[in-house]
Amino acid sequence: MMKNLFFLLFFAPVVAFANQGNPTLEAITSALNTGDADALSKYFSDNVEISIQDKEQVYAKAKALDVLRNFFTSNKPTSFSQVHKGTSRENSDQYCIGNMSATNGNFRVYLYLKVNGDSLSIQEMRFDKE
Repeated sequence: MMKNLFFLLFFAPVVAFANQGNPTLEAITSALNTGDADALSKYFSDNVEISIQDKEQVYAKAKALDVLRNFFTSNKPTSFSQVHKGTSRENSDQYCIGNMSATNGNFRVYLYLKVNGDSLSIQEMRFDKE
């Protein structure tokens, strides 16, 4: 009990503070974990390629938000865990592969993130049902 209190008082504020400021992969995966389409949309590029079960299309930011909201309504995430992340060889862009458990099954999630200076923006999202 005392350890938990110590953690909450001293480390939780540090973790919360660390996620503020520039977009991070951790903030994006946290939004995926809860199915928060609005939080994810903060990191969208002007145009986002979204692929859900082999239905692939490039959407403007606002339409991409609608598509993601509808997806999360039908497939409410219960958890998301990163399996692999890295940086592309050609440039400093990043990618992440993870597993998302949802009310209607499990999905393999692929993210491609464009690096612009010290910020990240989501260029591609792919949801493949397992």
